[in-house]
Amino acid sequence: MSIENIFEIKEMKDMKVELMRFMMAYKFALDEMNTKINILKEEFNYIHDYNPIEHVKSRLKTPESIIQKVYRKGYDFNLHSIKENVRDIAGIRITCSFQSDIYELSRMIANQKDVTVVDYKDYIKNPKPNGYQSLHFIVQIPIFMSDREELTYVEVQIRTIAMDFWASLEHKIFYKYNKEVPEHMIAELKEASVMADKLDRKMERLHKEISEIKQAERNKDERLLLDLSNGNFTFPFLENFIQKTMDDKK
Repeated sequence: MSIENIFEIKEMKDMKVELMRFMMAYKFALDEMNTKINILKEEFNYIHDYNPIEHVKSRLKTPESIIQKVYRKGYDFNLHSIKENVRDIAGIRITCSFQSDIYELSRMIANQKDVTVVDYKDYIKNPKPNGYQSLHFIVQIPIFMSDREELTYVEVQIRTIAMDFWASLEHKIFYKYNKEVPEHMIAELKEASVMADKLDRKMERLHKEISEIKQAERNKDERLLLDLSNGNFTFPFLENFIQKTMDDKK
C-alpha cells in the first residue's frame, strides 16, 4: 500500500469520527432540551395545577437530508458551514393545550441560564399566507464533550392541538398531490386554519373562566384559614383551660 493510500484512509477515518461527533452533539442537545422541558412541565403542573404540554416530539435530520438541504441552498460542504447554516438538524415540537401556554412555555425556555435564543418567528400573530400557525425559535445550548464544549443549535416549535392537526393535514394533502394542490383545496385549507384559530380562542376563554372559578375557590379557602388563625372560631376546651389557669393565679 502506498503512502498516499495510507494518508487517504487515515483522512477518511478522521472524517468519519468528526462526522459522528458532529451528529452526536445534536443528539445530546435533544436529550438536554427534553430534560429541560420535562422539568418545566412538572414545575408548571405543580404551580398552576395542570399540565400545559400535551405532546413532545423530537427528531434528528438524517445525513442524507442534511446533504440534500446543503446542495439545495447552495451552502459550502463542510461541517462548519453546515452547523451555521442548517440550524434545524435537531428539532423539538411541543403541542400545548392553549395559546397562552405557548408563550408562557417559550418564556420559561428562553429564561434558562444556558439557553440563548438566536432566532424567533411568531407565525401565530403573523400566520403564513397558507394559514400555517406555530411559534418557531432557534436556541443555542452548550454540550460538554470529553475534550471540548460544543454550542449546538436546536429548533423549537410550539403549537396548540388545533394548529398541530391542521399542519399535519396540510402536509398530508401536499404530499398526496406532490405539492400541486388544486386552488379550491388551498382556499379550504386556509378557511380551516381560520376555524382552528377560532376554536383555540374559544377554548382559551373557557380555560380562563374555569381558572377564575378555581382561583375564587382557593381565595375562599385561604380566607377561611385566616379566620381560623385570627380566632374567629372558638374552642370551648381551650377557653375553659385559659379561664381555669387565670382563676388559679388569683
